[in-house]
Amino acid sequence: MDTFWDWFWLMVWWFFFIAYLILLFHIVGDLFRDRQTNGWLKALWIVALIVLPFLTALVYVIARGKGMAERQTKAMAEAKEATDEYIRTTAGRSAADDIAQAKALYDAGVLDEREYTRLKEKALA
Repeated sequence: MDTFWDWFWLMVWWFFFIAYLILLFHIVGDLFRDRQTNGWLKALWIVALIVLPFLTALVYVIARGKGMAERQTKAMAEAKEATDEYIRTTAGRSAADDIAQAKALYDAGVLDEREYTRLKEKALA
């Protein structure tokens, strides 16, 4: 019975330790993502996280939590927009567009007959 509770408390402590590490990574990431905070203040936060990690993390989340959430939301929106733009540019091309582009290269003498045929078959596949 003693080993079960030892195992249980070990898992509880590991959970809190991993949650704390995730919080630290979020704090450091937020520090470097924040363009309004100057370098000296960022360095001060990093030193404070090393010297008094638990207290500094708590103070950071209380003092800058709202801005942290806003910066994270902005970064996610930018990433989504970049992904959507990539999908639009990649998926927006049809087989006819690919064949027309290959034909233009063939007419310009960049591609030979074999390469043009291969590109045409690839576009139609």
